[in-house]
Amino acid sequence: MSKSLSPLVSLATSMHSQPGVYALLLGSGVSTGAGLPTGWGVVTELVARVAAASAPSDEGAVAAARDDPEAWWSENGAGKLGYSTLLEQLAPSAAARQGLLAKFFEPHSEEDELVGEPTRAHRAIAELVRRGSVRVIVTTNFDRLLERALESVGVAPQVIARPEAVNGMAPLAHAPATIIKLHGDYKDLGSRNTPSELSAYPDEWSRLLAQTFDEYGLVISGWSAGWDTALVAALEAAPSRRYPLYWDERSSRGTDAQRLLAVRAGQVVPASSADELFGELVESVEALDKMSAPPLTTAMAVARLKRYLPDPVRRIDLDDLVTGAVDEVEDLVVSAPVNGPPGGVTGPYLDELYEAQFQSMEQLAQLLITGVWHDDGTHDRLWLDVVQRLVRIGSSFPSSFNSAVFSARSIPVLTALAVISITATRRNREGLLISLGTEVEGQRYPGSNETLAAAQMAHYVRIFENEEVVNALPSSGTTRWTYPASHYFSNNIRRYFPDLSDRDFTAAYRGFEYRLGLLQQHTEGYKAASGEYVGETGWRDGKPVEELEFDRQVARGYSEPWKAFFLKLGLNLEGALQNQREVLGHYRRWR
Repeated sequence: MSKSLSPLVSLATSMHSQPGVYALLLGSGVSTGAGLPTGWGVVTELVARVAAASAPSDEGAVAAARDDPEAWWSENGAGKLGYSTLLEQLAPSAAARQGLLAKFFEPHSEEDELVGEPTRAHRAIAELVRRGSVRVIVTTNFDRLLERALESVGVAPQVIARPEAVNGMAPLAHAPATIIKLHGDYKDLGSRNTPSELSAYPDEWSRLLAQTFDEYGLVISGWSAGWDTALVAALEAAPSRRYPLYWDERSSRGTDAQRLLAVRAGQVVPASSADELFGELVESVEALDKMSAPPLTTAMAVARLKRYLPDPVRRIDLDDLVTGAVDEVEDLVVSAPVNGPPGGVTGPYLDELYEAQFQSMEQLAQLLITGVWHDDGTHDRLWLDVVQRLVRIGSSFPSSFNSAVFSARSIPVLTALAVISITATRRNREGLLISLGTEVEGQRYPGSNETLAAAQMAHYVRIFENEEVVNALPSSGTTRWTYPASHYFSNNIRRYFPDLSDRDFTAAYRGFEYRLGLLQQHTEGYKAASGEYVGETGWRDGKPVEELEFDRQVARGYSEPWKAFFLKLGLNLEGALQNQREVLGHYRRWR
């Protein structure tokens, strides 16, 4: 027996390929997860309060009012039972009504639990609206959770809460989002709740519903069709079947719902709640996005990052954009062989392998440079997460490997540290490099529980056990470089900074090497790496030129993060620089 596709898959696929074609019909089941009562639940509670106030000595009155509010009201109340009647009698002014209803519908704490906040379902629906997948929402709820969820993602819908507002509304096809509140808004005396109020709709509602059910597919959730006679009739009368109807499993079990499903040839979506239905729907649609979207060019990715970075509403989009670029790096890195070609590892083979690592970082490097340049520290966690993932990739040891080939996996780590550090230093954000180099850690050896800080994971000797292999690469030409690894990385990372002059980039990269060396010198593992930043004949007054430049930064007041770092180690800044100076003195090859 063949298995059929889940209706959720069909719905997600259709919604993705035809954005805006489906409308939502939401009932009280969508809001009860937020701890809110249904409209009839509010009526019942208000009748119970009337009973308590009317007969304070009659303990059975409240119980009777809650058990059968209509019967109690017909015997003891004044006028026809309804939301409007109750509010007019209990709270005749607008301010009094607002105070009376606040406990029911506005956020508040109840037994250490926050009640009245948008649920996962509301947030997922808001995301569907923001992305254009849904533009019309019909609801029997009169809370404002959906409006608040939409506001949080930057969407301002037109809200139609009274029949007379239909005539002046923007056409459904022209409005970015429309919420049709059939039973009104909780602050509106026109709200509809009793069976008699729900037995027939005004003509304006009927026409609008007929248009909606004719022109749109429908996703129903949290509505059982048990009380809303007029809404059931509107669904049954809709002539068109051009788009399907989907109904969540939990609220579609009743007799009326089953009849509507049969009439409309609807499908039941296996979801136990609105949270599950809309949460999974968003995830499925977003997964289809990734499959169908063409690869972003670097320029397009950077443009998006600039839009997302300052907008707190787009924080998830920013994270997805950057982590997507990391995914691409990981795919390339882990797909490369770790044992080398059958004929053995050669200089040309390594040259090509290393170049592929640098190329894999093209887009991610530009995102990191642009992101760190424009960030004020708000997104530092994201930059740390990026480096952590790259470290993990570079220290996930396979069962067997050629060390020269496998060590190429650390090239993206050093590249990320370099571009972030150079950018952060130019923006006077020295603390970011310290955090990246010391808080991020990776596995030290295969099968070991020992870890090394990222500054150590990016050490030149972890990438090139013997620096002379660099001088043997075809790309190095015939020159035998004094500091091969330093020269090689400086030359290759240069590509990510086309806007810097050669002189400015060289100064920036050597400043990065010096700072990374400071971290290496003061974390467990290797001593500070050697490199062209050592200064050679450029030493003055017994100090390497990069230390003198660092001293100038200190004089400008940018040294506080370093002082705090070394203080934790029981050192002052001068003592730490002295440690570094002594090590660098041993690296000098020209005297």
